[in-house]
Amino acid sequence: MELSAFPQRSNLQGDGLLLMQAEKGRAFRALHQRSGAFIIPNPWDIGTARLLAHLGFEALATTSAGFAASVGRRDYAIGRDEMIAHVAAMAAATSLPVSADLQNGFGDAPEAAAETIGLAAAAGAVGGSIEDSTGRPDQPIYEFEHAVERVRAAAQRARSLPFDFTLTARAENFLNGRADLKDTILRLQAYQEAGADVLYAPGLAGKEDIAAVVSSVDRPVNVLVGLPGVEHTRAELEAIGVKRISIGSGLARTAFSAFLRAASEMREHGTFTFARNTLSLREIGDLFPD
Repeated sequence: MELSAFPQRSNLQGDGLLLMQAEKGRAFRALHQRSGAFIIPNPWDIGTARLLAHLGFEALATTSAGFAASVGRRDYAIGRDEMIAHVAAMAAATSLPVSADLQNGFGDAPEAAAETIGLAAAAGAVGGSIEDSTGRPDQPIYEFEHAVERVRAAAQRARSLPFDFTLTARAENFLNGRADLKDTILRLQAYQEAGADVLYAPGLAGKEDIAAVVSSVDRPVNVLVGLPGVEHTRAELEAIGVKRISIGSGLARTAFSAFLRAASEMREHGTFTFARNTLSLREIGDLFPD
């Protein structure tokens, strides 16, 4: 699945696939350039991707945590090959643009982040995010300069592609117990200069902090909602300049929570009241195109 194969494609099928991906890339880039904010939901499998497309969303983003849970594992327990295969399945599931949650690029080196961007693009994604978290409890966030080099390498790889690929750079301080707004803003500003197209600091909760981030950069800002205490509406976030709103693992957590509540009711009480508000199989089936 090497992206270097793209420019050499000469058969009609290959050219058609590249053209379709180019159209998705342009459409996804345009969502960030128009006025207002848009919501990019995070499905975790083909079925949920198709349901979200049916509901009229304009783009989708994968969720590493949601996908991991769907195969019975913790977040960050999925290797790169398996994640890229998942991205390919999600990109092929609908006609919508897909941005991939690529964690930290599956490696510390800038070259690893760049390679992962290339693999995600070859899998059909037209966007992807790279985190500055290491995955190591003793040093959860990469040192500043190293983090910037990782974003720069990823951006250079994205720019080399034969279609628009929207790179999101993530500053993970607030998800790792480092509620340092100043450092977060400095990092996002540096990631902007390194070539990131979208900036993202998951875990920001207060409107003042979000507004401070938005006003400190000149790239579109993504805000994560659906976390406890983060219940801002699209209108509220749009009013302070947020461009993109994602839910992360929120939909997956909602689904798994409902499943566990229903299973617990059966196991503990021997009752089945959870079924009162569920859709029928026919109603669910009617939501899918085939």
